[in-house]
Amino acid sequence: MHIPGVPTERQKEFFASRARFTAYGGARGGGKSWALRRKLVGMCLRYPGLSCLLVRRTLPELKSNHVIPFMREYDGMISYSESEKAILFPNGSRISLGYCAIDRDALRYQGQEYDVIAIDEATQLSEFRFSILKACLRGSNHFPRRMYLTCNPGGIGHSWVKRLFVDRDFRSGEDPRQYRFIPALVYDNPILTEADPEYVRSLESLPPRLRDAWLYGRWDVFEGQFFPEFNRSLHVTPPSLIPQELNKFVAFDYGFDMLAALLLGVDADENLWVIREICESGHTLSAAARRIEELIRGEKVSFAVCSPDLWNRRQDSGLSGFEIMQRAATLPPMRSADDRRVAGWRALREYLSPSGEHPFIRISSECTELIECLPALLCDPTRAEDASSEPHRITHAPEALRYAVMARAAQAIDTERSGTLSIGRDFKFGQRRSFYD
Repeated sequence: MHIPGVPTERQKEFFASRARFTAYGGARGGGKSWALRRKLVGMCLRYPGLSCLLVRRTLPELKSNHVIPFMREYDGMISYSESEKAILFPNGSRISLGYCAIDRDALRYQGQEYDVIAIDEATQLSEFRFSILKACLRGSNHFPRRMYLTCNPGGIGHSWVKRLFVDRDFRSGEDPRQYRFIPALVYDNPILTEADPEYVRSLESLPPRLRDAWLYGRWDVFEGQFFPEFNRSLHVTPPSLIPQELNKFVAFDYGFDMLAALLLGVDADENLWVIREICESGHTLSAAARRIEELIRGEKVSFAVCSPDLWNRRQDSGLSGFEIMQRAATLPPMRSADDRRVAGWRALREYLSPSGEHPFIRISSECTELIECLPALLCDPTRAEDASSEPHRITHAPEALRYAVMARAAQAIDTERSGTLSIGRDFKFGQRRSFYD
């Protein structure tokens, strides 16, 4: 049976991929949706009885972006069942239509089996939802097991899509051979560029950072990014270039789901250096204290700043987290952080903004979690000056850095009040107290 349409070279690469997980896209106008539909139709025709699932964030989006085009492009080959929410083929193959707007929606798919799963706009789904859907890719027949994803930079899933398919930073149990990324730009789609050249010009005329994301598919800048100031070439440094003479302290954010602890130092010019990090999950308070002790071993550390909730008493023991951690390990004096979110993010933004040739903060290249998470933070959809708490996994290391910056700002204000304000970073914060009030 002949399938209409002529694919581009990039779309041909996508069709030819035999990887278990294939991501396609990266920029707007690359022909992702058409390619995804054609791939699913081709596999359903080739393998009678194939069971596919096509997922998007909401069902209305799925209907407008796929169901209507499906019926227009493949009329006569397929039928649509509204009651079953499925595209049906005469040979018994089917494409079930699903949605996954929140994490709870993903639980509807637990225990189900599909031969092929397609996620459209995968960066709009959390890693939890992806993990649940990935577990549904199974069965006892001999059909190929494949998952196809389309994606653009940005969204709640930006971090995990970038990690797996762009950075190829794999964790235990993830096989690099199973993952393939096929980038596609609007320039790879001659049908669109010839039919609507104004669309291309509209992308080319966007502000620089938005243009980089939408036109060139850059994954380090994207719509909704909370810290567009972050620049690896400016803010990341080899450990060998970190000064030896620093006044050192620790900042950490504790949760059983993630301990994020940073060893930091301040130089003579009041610049902030992030020296080492620990970002690990599954630690009790006492175990977390011991890990922080290991982080600072051999260093002269003045204090540790951390979340105020560690001073709350636990109902089970009657002890506060502060008391448990101080008893478990030899930690430097612990201080309650100024945890005002908007003020803290403003302060951190000041540190990230370069003055002259250099920014006021630099991060060791060994602090891979902080370097990954800081630029991946999203804007809160209801409060523009706050960072989103989702995806939660990426918030811990930036939270620890926020505590550190606010500790420095507080010191600057105290120093000014005592009449011993020094020229440098403290002076700048003394002038800008309105950011923290």
